[in-house]
Amino acid sequence: MSYQSGTDSDANRLAQTIGSNIQKITQHTAEIQRIVNQLGTPQDTTELRQQLQQKQQYVNQLAKETDRYMKEFGSLPPRAEQRQRKIQKDRLVGDFSNALAAFQKIQRQAAQKEKEFVARVRASSRVSGGLPDDGGLLSYESESQPQAQVQDDAIREEDLVLIKERETSIRQLESDIIGINEIFKDLGMMVHEQGDTIDSIEANVETAEIHVQSASRQLTRAAEYQSKSRKKICILIVVLSVLAVVIGLIIWFSLKK
Repeated sequence: MSYQSGTDSDANRLAQTIGSNIQKITQHTAEIQRIVNQLGTPQDTTELRQQLQQKQQYVNQLAKETDRYMKEFGSLPPRAEQRQRKIQKDRLVGDFSNALAAFQKIQRQAAQKEKEFVARVRASSRVSGGLPDDGGLLSYESESQPQAQVQDDAIREEDLVLIKERETSIRQLESDIIGINEIFKDLGMMVHEQGDTIDSIEANVETAEIHVQSASRQLTRAAEYQSKSRKKICILIVVLSVLAVVIGLIIWFSLKK
């Protein structure tokens, strides 16, 4: 989908697409919140987590797509109603930012719950295996690899698989959170660039108005000068006419005598 001609209909359709995506992000964020609230409870199942991942992936896809549309909206060619378009874009940026902030907040909550879950499983498995509980997360880059290997061996195999799955999920969540931060940066840049564009357009308009006013004053002065010149010419013609009549009368009387 591309709207590069810059017509009003293109801008409106693009704005509608962005608005629709923002609504979808908001709706799915609410559903994700409901699922996250169930993590760590008796309702926490493999199917529930799969559903959570699917919804998270879908919202991330929508966020990237909407970010691309926002950039396209901002790059539309300037038109006379640029001020109105800026107001429309500011509203979309605000709605999009709010939707992303809510989604990112839920992502952080999900990551925190996953970390707590990993810590509990790891601690429980170590206690069962006779190792002390240090309350930390499983580390694959420990400075003491032999000791880490011993600890891994002490953790039950099924727990180890579960922990690795959860840590993979944590890394994905953290990656998604970073991706959302990048979109926030894009939005901030778009708002700044749009403001500069509007200021430039308004400055050009003001300059044009000044030039028009100056030209109008010059035309007015020229018209006044032309009007005065016409009056002088008319007066001169009248004076010459009167003078010619007087001279004619004098000559006529002189010849008659």
